[in-house]
Amino acid sequence: MRDGDKYAALNRRARYDYSIIDTVEAGIMLVGSEVKSLRKGSASIVESYAGEMQGELYLFNAHIPVYTAANRFNHEERRPRKLLVRSRQRVKLLGQIKRDGVTLIPLSVYFNDRGIAKVEIGLAKGKKKADKRETEKERDWQRDKARVMRRDSE
Repeated sequence: MRDGDKYAALNRRARYDYSIIDTVEAGIMLVGSEVKSLRKGSASIVESYAGEMQGELYLFNAHIPVYTAANRFNHEERRPRKLLVRSRQRVKLLGQIKRDGVTLIPLSVYFNDRGIAKVEIGLAKGKKKADKRETEKERDWQRDKARVMRRDSE
């Protein structure tokens, strides 16, 4: 994601629960009421994941709330949404999912500088409890180190 992009939803817990091997930017097929709801910033991708359906890549279980002003032309909140990636990239991702025991986790949903909704997907492998503790220790150490460096420079 670049500086001009605006986040619509973040999955902060993903980097804690999974070790991210690779990231991919994908487009997402949305209906109008979903785009308007995303722009309000009330979507949630915490429990969502990407997978295969009918040979295509889909985002499952992403919660985009109903846009109240759209009344009868509204969308289903947790419907599967098609992800748009190049066919070579799709084949590569689906192959890695089937072979390596990894999963596709959405890290963020944002609007690029042209106003188009994009999803940053991470190719992820689940962490064990000890790995999570190691991540916490590393984060704490970095925070303490930055605090000491600030104090020394003053």
